[in-house]
Amino acid sequence: MNVPIFLTMLRIALIPVFVAVFLLPGQWTNLAAAALFGIAALTDWLDGYLARRWDQTTRFGAFLDPVADKLIVVSAIVLLVGSHGNVWLTLPGLVIVGREIVVSALREWMSEMNRRGVVAVGALGKYKTVTQITAILVLLAFPPGSLQALVILGYVLIYGAAAMTLLSMVMYLRAAWPTLRAGLDPD
Repeated sequence: MNVPIFLTMLRIALIPVFVAVFLLPGQWTNLAAAALFGIAALTDWLDGYLARRWDQTTRFGAFLDPVADKLIVVSAIVLLVGSHGNVWLTLPGLVIVGREIVVSALREWMSEMNRRGVVAVGALGKYKTVTQITAILVLLAFPPGSLQALVILGYVLIYGAAAMTLLSMVMYLRAAWPTLRAGLDPD
């Protein structure tokens, strides 16, 4: 156990608190849920920074960090789709969640083939993450019926994140294709 792994575990522990706060009645819950999501996003950045800076990268941390990221993002998207209750948020939500499943499975496969580096996170993945987190923060803080311009901004950002999500998935699949194809051949 080191500080970066502790921060990752803290991020996972924040998920039920985040969900509970979001579901509580009251005017303040959206901003509080957005703040908790923002704290989780900061711990994501901080744990990676500290792991590299203090040379505390571990295989367990490399496994747990993306799991924590996916859990908090999927939790937020499910809550947002439920609260907005429309196809306009459901579609990018499905794209984002579906891509996370596909890329997680792809990374697992590539790891089994000792080729994990082929599907390492690139610059597009980082831009996607920043856009996605910003979209979720805006949509959490400004629910339907609040400041319309900010809700629309949240929708524009989530569609941008969904587009980058699809593009990055295609890039990962193309990079992994030779290994995937070799795995299809009989021994």
